[in-house]
Amino acid sequence: MSRLTATPASALSDEPVHIRATGLPPLQLVTLTASLEDEKGNRFRSKAFYRTNEAGELDLKQAPSCGGDYVGVHPMGLFWSLKSDRPFGRLLKRDVMNSPFSVTLDLYDSLCFHDAITVPPRASQVVQRWFRRPGTQRVQIREGRVRGALFLPPGEGPFPGVMDLFGGVGGLIEFRASLLASHGFAVLALAYFAYEDLPKQLLEVDLEYFEEAANLLLAHPKIQGPGIGVLSVSKGAEIGLAMACFLKQVAAIICINGPNAAFDFPIRYRDLVISPVESFLERMQIHVSGALCLFHCKGCPRDKRNQQSVFPIERAQGQILFIIGEGDQLLNSMEFAKQALEQLKSHRKSNGRMLVYPGAGHLLEPPYAPLCYASRGQSTSPDSSCPTYLENLFSKPLLWGGDPAAHAAAQEHAWGEIQKFFRQHLPQTRSQL
Repeated sequence: MSRLTATPASALSDEPVHIRATGLPPLQLVTLTASLEDEKGNRFRSKAFYRTNEAGELDLKQAPSCGGDYVGVHPMGLFWSLKSDRPFGRLLKRDVMNSPFSVTLDLYDSLCFHDAITVPPRASQVVQRWFRRPGTQRVQIREGRVRGALFLPPGEGPFPGVMDLFGGVGGLIEFRASLLASHGFAVLALAYFAYEDLPKQLLEVDLEYFEEAANLLLAHPKIQGPGIGVLSVSKGAEIGLAMACFLKQVAAIICINGPNAAFDFPIRYRDLVISPVESFLERMQIHVSGALCLFHCKGCPRDKRNQQSVFPIERAQGQILFIIGEGDQLLNSMEFAKQALEQLKSHRKSNGRMLVYPGAGHLLEPPYAPLCYASRGQSTSPDSSCPTYLENLFSKPLLWGGDPAAHAAAQEHAWGEIQKFFRQHLPQTRSQL
């Protein structure tokens, strides 16, 4: 009798799963599929074709996929190659506390090329992928202007504190914060527009809002001071780098695929206003998929006319780690990070370094998350004089880039480096998980 096992059957979403099949004919071509539904009912699927060994067994730690959504030995390939049935869909976990993603694995004893498979599977297994460890607390934050959610690990603490910033999608995104809290950090997922009573559009960045959030985090009795970390991506990485330059509370900052200057709209801190680098929408390109490629639209911070927009990174007192996907199709993040590191070096500062991942795209997320090559974006432009044009532009999907296998490898390695970096440069807890 055929049997499909996946261990552990319930685990954190950043933990690997060992998939095996037994009781099949020797050297049989088989199909393995994975599927899940997100909280909005959107279905994501993947499949791969394998050949069993002479004992009629299959072990994804050793057996190469012959074809399908990936090729070669990839034990977690069925997870990171999931694709939305809906064009340009992005897999995002919203309720991180009360429910997992349930992934159904199915085994078929033939090659199944169509998504609508009519024959029943020989064996099935459901795997639960959680985004928080048992005992993790979620605290809704509505203090002063600050809006977000604080995730506290189990235990008495105090814990190293981290602020988590996403990009131009807006709202409150919690899955990365809850996962990082599962590894011993107290993490504030911070919203900064398009959430509750915050501004619906991001027209300028007020760093005093983020300073208020940093002070709130440090005032919490379970946070180990005196400094915090910031984990940031895309527009969030732009804000995070500005925070590192101006806010003494930032002891360690990770910028994932972000710029070294203000873009799109001003950044304000007290009496200082940093005007944005000029953008050139006429340089926008349309990818064969129909997604918009904005890679060439941004002006260069090196240009003399843009010098006032470049962040004074030499003022940063904390440690800085740039994480770069070389296949980023939204920003020239590699060039921006190089410029920032050169600027540090020219001021005889050595508190920055860069990790570069060939083939990885813009949206680097925790391990085993599917590559989002392109998805629908949201306008963050301050130009309200032509809202119809901008709404039409940004209602179209944006190209993020990345090769699925290379992107998956980058996510797995970077997640370990993120935790290592924060453990090295943030005050450590005195208690154990």
